Amino acid sequence: MTADGILTLRPATDEDSARLLAWRNDPETRLQSKTAGVVPQADHVAWLSRVLASADVALCIAEIAGEPVGSVRADREKGRWTLSWTVAPTARGRNVGVRMVDAMIRELAAPVRAEIKPGNAASLRMAEKLGMARAADEDGMTVWTLDP
Repeated sequence: MTADGILTLRPATDEDSARLLAWRNDPETRLQSKTAGVVPQADHVAWLSRVLASADVALCIAEIAGEPVGSVRADREKGRWTLSWTVAPTARGRNVGVRMVDAMIRELAAPVRAEIKPGNAASLRMAEKLGMARAADEDGMTVWTLDP
């Protein structure tokens, strides 16, 4: 898999459950997450069911040449979207994250924000590349915003 192919976003489905859980429970993902604990399968299945049924959440799988390379989620809150993302362990270091988040921002065409751990250098670089501005520090996270 190369990162220079066309990246597409598709809505996540129940069939993505195992993949999403594996990505979420990856040690590096957990280290950079707001909640760093291992997510049990039953909790994940219940969460995914709620997310897929919600009109206020967009959960997408990013793919290059049909190969899943990450996920990006947008939660609608007070007229803007809060973004979160996970790059698949096999796709890290290939500029996939910035491409998939950029695709989601373009699709939403609305103000967005993201909460990033101060030590998460990759996501901080992504926010800067995407033109996001550091807006605040809240609950041990840096808040980045963009109004496209």
